[in-house]
Amino acid sequence: MVTRLSHYFLRTLREDPADAEVTSHRLLVRAGYIRRAAPGIFTWLPLGLRVKAKIEGIVREEMTRAGAYEVHFPALLPREPYELSGRWEAYGNGIFRLKDRKDADYLLAPTHEEMFTLLVKDLYSSYKDLPLTIYQIQDKYRDEARPRAGLLRGREFTMKDAYSFDYTDAGLEASYQLQRDAYERIFQRLGMEYVIVNADNGLMGGARSEEFLHPTPVGEDTFVRSAGGYAANVEAFTTVAPEAIAFDGLPAPVVFDSPNTPTIDTLVAHCNAVLEGEYAAADTLKNVVLALTHLDGTRELVVVGIPGDREVDDKRVEVAFAPAAVEPATEADFAKHPLLVKGYIGPWSELGPVLGEESATGIRFFLDPRVVDGSSWITGANIDQKHVHSLVAGRDFTGDGFVEVANVRPGDAAPDGSGPVELARGMEIGHVFQLGRFFAEKLGLKVLDENGKLVTVTMGSYGIGVTRILAALAELNNDGKGLVWPAAIAPFDVHVVATGRDAVAFELAEKLSADLEAAGVDVLLDDRPKVSPGVKFGDAELVGVPRIVIVGRGAADGEVEVWDRRTGERQTVAAADAVAALTAP
Repeated sequence: MVTRLSHYFLRTLREDPADAEVTSHRLLVRAGYIRRAAPGIFTWLPLGLRVKAKIEGIVREEMTRAGAYEVHFPALLPREPYELSGRWEAYGNGIFRLKDRKDADYLLAPTHEEMFTLLVKDLYSSYKDLPLTIYQIQDKYRDEARPRAGLLRGREFTMKDAYSFDYTDAGLEASYQLQRDAYERIFQRLGMEYVIVNADNGLMGGARSEEFLHPTPVGEDTFVRSAGGYAANVEAFTTVAPEAIAFDGLPAPVVFDSPNTPTIDTLVAHCNAVLEGEYAAADTLKNVVLALTHLDGTRELVVVGIPGDREVDDKRVEVAFAPAAVEPATEADFAKHPLLVKGYIGPWSELGPVLGEESATGIRFFLDPRVVDGSSWITGANIDQKHVHSLVAGRDFTGDGFVEVANVRPGDAAPDGSGPVELARGMEIGHVFQLGRFFAEKLGLKVLDENGKLVTVTMGSYGIGVTRILAALAELNNDGKGLVWPAAIAPFDVHVVATGRDAVAFELAEKLSADLEAAGVDVLLDDRPKVSPGVKFGDAELVGVPRIVIVGRGAADGEVEVWDRRTGERQTVAAADAVAALTAP
């Protein structure tokens, strides 16, 4: 049946929404695909649901091809499974929690690993049942502190999440590769550029974790890649540490006056004025004080020593100290630790160790991997207005371990030896992850193997952000006038626009639309009476159906204009030939 715009639930807007930050948000609202219900929460309108269903259809086809079976879990979930996995507390303020009338705790699902695991545990008990991959397309909920960019970072979003179940590591590897291949086919069918990058395995460990990133300036992720093929997000990038240096014969540390030098820039300028030699920020050791809030609520200060020409990267810090929440130390924190002389902190003093092993403060001291044994530094002397030079790592100070928290810069060496890296912005659109046995062990998912022995199942996790992909495709496919959807996901195949006051044009548009529908073409017919051609053309451009047929002035002569929005090409054809032209391969 032809969809008629005169009765369709659609209202376009001429002005951009005030809160729109990115193109996809602006156009999806203006074109009548979504409407804001609350910050980070959107109502889906008929046009939006049609595009969303097209994307989900492609995902379902490729999941079926990869041997996965669809299930559907509730979004409202009980507390108990998340208590067993430890994630009820680990999520912190990042999830929506609620109580029922009996005071039982529930949450709106941020993800469903626990439920998938328990479902398989309930139904399967033998290795003969495996391998198994099941998936769902379901709404998820995260209490984002700052939802932004429309569908790109919301509080409610639609995901496809799949989980594989095997009883051997080799089986997991095979299941993982099937899903990885399926993801490549999905993004190729959607016409999306993607880069597969190494990702951090997080708290759950696992042998392998890869993200599919769509390169885009509006992406919230930074990733690195080399000309030799290395790619990783910044959280997973591993620093290539220099070789250790023999420190025999190196000069002893010297404390020197350094008034009014609490920053690296002021310290370098002072050193070049009063010390022999030329110094740069890379010669200094910057000591950053961080406050960790652990899952049990305890607060701990740590100090991280990084080269002075580097900054702390927030995402790398988050990963390095997970699951603790991390923030810069406050004035109150410093007040509780008077041995930390703000602006002049260092790992050593003339009176004995201050930071690191057997520290006087009790504060753990971590080092950047570049701070290798034998490297010499200028850093704080733990005395107000004083620094120390010729302080040698491994001889004069040691740390409690190494952490990757310093920012990655263009030109840094790729850890696989494939050359220097460049940085780019990207948007995560998919993630494949070998979970291993984390959830199976927590929730007791075991099966009997060939020898009748109970073994713990190993799992893979595979996620695709459906609504995020929709927004990303809107970012990719637009021009100055509106959306221009790829044919595979467009809400309709053809948009027929009847213009003018002559009944002949409307009658021809009706017949052409019916003939197209009979030929298997999904048609949106703009049959609105008393609406100007300019308004109709503007709406057609805004809505973004890739092919438009204008039935107007030439209708009396049996002619229509076919307009391809993707190429901009327009041609006049006989109405009798229009169906063939629009259904040609």
